[in-house]
Amino acid sequence: MGTPAQTLSKTVTISTVAELGEEAMALVRPDLHPLDFLALLMEKALYPDAVRFIAHALPKREAVWWGWVCARRSAGENPQPKIKAALDATEKWIAQPSEDNRRSAMAAAQKAELGTAAGCAGLAAFFSGGSLAPPEAPVVPPGEFLSAKAVSGAVIFAAVAKEPERAPEKFRSFVAQGVEVTNRVKIWGPRS
Repeated sequence: MGTPAQTLSKTVTISTVAELGEEAMALVRPDLHPLDFLALLMEKALYPDAVRFIAHALPKREAVWWGWVCARRSAGENPQPKIKAALDATEKWIAQPSEDNRRSAMAAAQKAELGTAAGCAGLAAFFSGGSLAPPEAPVVPPGEFLSAKAVSGAVIFAAVAKEPERAPEKFRSFVAQGVEVTNRVKIWGPRS
């Protein structure tokens, strides 16, 4: 968890690496606890910024799980076969984050299309580690924040792709779930 000072400086660090929008960055203060900053983002209806903040704060596997849950909820009861396949492959990686499952999640994500919540969730699993290159090629590690960016895409697409008029309600639900995950993995220290 770290000291209160380390926790508070996380707000600035995460906001910077998450590449939050100008309006959100204007709200960043080093003395603002991350949960209070998220509450402020939600109050100002800066939903995509709140999503990006959480996605960049969470450990990769937990972040992929959050993106997958949002994508699954968005897909509904009977998703298209390619969406279901991407969700299933991503779920398999979450349960067992092996190299084979990571590559399978990417293959399924590409078939589902990367402009979908399910596609982004699979992409996030692929970007979580390993190599971007084919197995027989020299290792090309993914950038440190590529997985978080794909998770952000999964959650944002999940909120806006269907029934965009309900996006604020979906964002509030998804962000609340993301905050719950941050609390369970105890990434924030106590508020001072």
